[in-house]
Amino acid sequence: MEWITNPDLLIAFFTLTFLEIVLGIDNIIFISILTGRLPAGQQAKARRVGIGLAMFMRIGLVFSISWLMRLTAPLLTVAHVELSGRDLILLLGGLFLLYKSVKEIHNKVEEAGENELDQKRKISYASVITQILVVDLVFSLDSVITAVGMVEDISVMIAAIVVSVAVMMLSATPISNFVQKHPAVKILALAFLILIGVSLIGEALDFHIPKGYIYFARAFSVAVEAINIQISSRSKK
Repeated sequence: MEWITNPDLLIAFFTLTFLEIVLGIDNIIFISILTGRLPAGQQAKARRVGIGLAMFMRIGLVFSISWLMRLTAPLLTVAHVELSGRDLILLLGGLFLLYKSVKEIHNKVEEAGENELDQKRKISYASVITQILVVDLVFSLDSVITAVGMVEDISVMIAAIVVSVAVMMLSATPISNFVQKHPAVKILALAFLILIGVSLIGEALDFHIPKGYIYFARAFSVAVEAINIQISSRSKK
């Protein structure tokens, strides 16, 4: 813990914590949407389990840095594009995010009334946790690779992960309640996940989309929706 008194490592810790929180927002949104289809009594527990799994998975990957680095070695070549183990995980994760997001949008827009209630009854707790675990792996991989690229001290990485997960735990329920309360926000959140899915696929195929563009598009969309919600709230009053 000597890094606590080292200004350079402290700056790295706070920077990495901030980045971990930013990366964790997408994870929270996905978990909130998935757990929103469970019975009310199971939703909070599923969110805690999902975020807890993300923390242990990230810490596990930190202690497996040598294995993680081997994932960058090319495994196969498809259409002149070399794919490593990391690329395959990002590709499959991106495709999974696209599939789930489009399916959830379809269910939200096309299904209503009894059909929606029936779907809530049919989805199982184990199924939700399994899907959260799959996406946790994708986001954790991205998170740990970011951490490894910034600092070399494992204790700094773990401390940043623990703090960011604590923030995620505290913010998960308010974010989930807000998303479930506003249908338009839920659709917007799903659109964000489609955007993230596309960026993951692009990353896997060696087509890098600058994250600044993605964050700007999301921030602009959130600002517009916040104005819409405020206008709607005033109209109701």
